[in-house]
Amino acid sequence: MTSPLERHPYGEHAIVLPPKSQTTHDAADIDREIRLLMYRRLHEIRQFEKRAYDMFMQNLVKGTTHLSLGMEAVAAGFGATMREDDYTFATYRGHAHTLARGVPMEGILAELLGRSNGLLGGKGGSMHLTSVEHGMMGSYAIIGAHLTIANGAAWSAQYRGSGQVAVCFFGDGTTNIGAFHEALNYAAVFSLPVVFVCENNLYMEYTAISDITAVPRPAADRAGAYGLQPVVVDGNDADACYLAARDALEHARSGRGPVLIEALTYRHGGHSRADPGKYKPPGELEAWLAHDPLKIYRGRLERIGVPSSALDEIESQVGQAVDAATEAAKNGPLPEQALAYTDVWADGGHSWRN
Repeated sequence: MTSPLERHPYGEHAIVLPPKSQTTHDAADIDREIRLLMYRRLHEIRQFEKRAYDMFMQNLVKGTTHLSLGMEAVAAGFGATMREDDYTFATYRGHAHTLARGVPMEGILAELLGRSNGLLGGKGGSMHLTSVEHGMMGSYAIIGAHLTIANGAAWSAQYRGSGQVAVCFFGDGTTNIGAFHEALNYAAVFSLPVVFVCENNLYMEYTAISDITAVPRPAADRAGAYGLQPVVVDGNDADACYLAARDALEHARSGRGPVLIEALTYRHGGHSRADPGKYKPPGELEAWLAHDPLKIYRGRLERIGVPSSALDEIESQVGQAVDAATEAAKNGPLPEQALAYTDVWADGGHSWRN
């Protein structure tokens, strides 16, 4: 008997190619204003993540970062569909989803720099972005743990009859964690208004998900075990994500229970800034770069008649916003030393100091 990773040398698994068509949703029933909003979101996420990378390389970012370069369409598509009072739960790769809920760039960048004008006062960093007022209910570092928390938020909404939906994003590696199966089963049994979104970027940290998973689609192929329909979408196409999100949110909001979506996407870099990504087989990155979310979407908008000058203007405005947020973040004061004693458990864990 051999283990999966003994079947071939590390990094020499088969190349996984992106979908071939980039024109599938040209005629989709999506308002132009929503499409322009998604185009802006795509560029906000892309330019923000590039700036975060640059600042990390300048040794300005405290801790590591997990970027969503190449994965922007999932956050943009779902964010454009959600109600303001819906809930977002994300992993430590949460910059994109935080931006997609309308959280200002300055607070996020300042948080990465550990400044007091950061989203969490400089105390949470890149991996724990949270803004309850924007419906961003947290970025979670424990793999799979937040699926059960999303269930709790969904159950609260169901109990209160608020019509809110919890949308929980996670990576392909989460599908081999016990909490994934527990959360799906629980949500299905109680018909909770929750949408689970697997951002399948093909790699669970440094290992191809296909090497250690019994089914080809780690999320969708398991949907039937919980009485759910398998849904697979092109996670690099913002329109595909928007349409899937629109249907899923309507389904959950109407009381018909949870939805599980697998969005096929690809991260351009490594798992984190400590990872050069050398395990990716030759030619795979190049194939997915040709299926880049921003390239796909600009081409579509131009084909349906949006002037190139209007798209250029959006990109320029986003660039200016990123520059302004960068300066504000860099000029933010460091947290006062006394803040080290706030937002922590004290007195043997029996009281909360803030």
